[in-house]
Amino acid sequence: MAILQPAPGLASDRARYDRATAHLDAPLAIVDLAAFDANAADLARRAAGKPIRVASKSVRCRALLERVLGMDGFAGIMSFTLAESVWLARSGFEDILLAYPSADRAGYAEVTSDAKLAAAVTVLVDDLSQLDLIDRAREGSEEVRVCLELDTSLRLLGGRVRVGARRAPMRTPEELGAFAELVHTRPGFRVVGLMAYEGHIAGVGDRIPGRPLRSRAIQVMQARARTELAQRRAAVVRRLRQVAELEFVNGGGTGSVESTVAERAVTEVAAGSGLYVPRLFDNYRSFQGRPAALFAQPVVRRPGVGVVTVLGGGYPASGAAGPDRSPVPHLPSGLRYDPQEGAGEVQTPLLGSAADDLLIGDRVWFRHAKAGELCERFAELHLVEGDRVTDTVPTYRGEGKTFL
Repeated sequence: MAILQPAPGLASDRARYDRATAHLDAPLAIVDLAAFDANAADLARRAAGKPIRVASKSVRCRALLERVLGMDGFAGIMSFTLAESVWLARSGFEDILLAYPSADRAGYAEVTSDAKLAAAVTVLVDDLSQLDLIDRAREGSEEVRVCLELDTSLRLLGGRVRVGARRAPMRTPEELGAFAELVHTRPGFRVVGLMAYEGHIAGVGDRIPGRPLRSRAIQVMQARARTELAQRRAAVVRRLRQVAELEFVNGGGTGSVESTVAERAVTEVAAGSGLYVPRLFDNYRSFQGRPAALFAQPVVRRPGVGVVTVLGGGYPASGAAGPDRSPVPHLPSGLRYDPQEGAGEVQTPLLGSAADDLLIGDRVWFRHAKAGELCERFAELHLVEGDRVTDTVPTYRGEGKTFL
């Protein structure tokens, strides 16, 4: 039987990370700054001159948000809760787009009573009841900046089949235009933007190892979805510009940067996962990033030949439950889960010949399935340059903030 060899560079990466963190006890999390910066530069290249709004959900660390926003090609934040938006604005960040509707009355009270917050934060609405909630929460007269959302899902067979996330209720120029007119005539609100996230393109890999037929089916679906959405998004933007002076039209995500920025109607693209490159972003034809965020678990048992046990590591990602939501053992190469146990809360057995070279106290490096969710497990990130930790910075959790 052929012996699996580590991919080029993996062994040296493992040695670097082990040396850099030798003075620290695991569990711990790192961000490789060379990989992070290279991923950011590649995102900017793919955006072809259009600004990238950084999805904070995928980063969840103020220091790294500041780092990427200091680079060419990046402008603004796409936040995930109103409380986070207010916190970031009070921390000095500007141009924050809240990408999801909120029912946070305390947050709206702050925004409507603070001119600085009202200027920095744009909130997403897609229902008049959301405006009613904001008005009931008002404690001031500041105008609320509003972004509308377009349902980007692909409808097939006369609408009987839907491909894409269940997000906004409006999908036609007529629906968005009529809603914008209602918002436009309502005191205290101003429509400034449109958001349209095509998750079925941006968040679904089109090159699945060992599954050529499924990969081809995804490619065909995405090609059709891109064509349909480009036409519909352009029509919606034309209709909205009859009502409001749109400051931005936001679309896309890490997996769809090229196709999204190619649309003339789109003024900016959102991305965040492409900075850390978690495992779910390995399967795209259009780009290949470098894993930048990893976590290490210590070996605490050696139950037998070809098996070691590490402490914990059962950090499943959100979404439909399945094997693809688990972290993957990354370094050393060649380890896999015991199918009877998987990634455990306090104990994770790992199988493979590489286990026989691991000693008690050695560490196994993992990649999370998704990006920012890793930061909900760790209070700090150790920033690695070469084979040294050059800084340690708090995650949102480390700053006492657990927004979701």
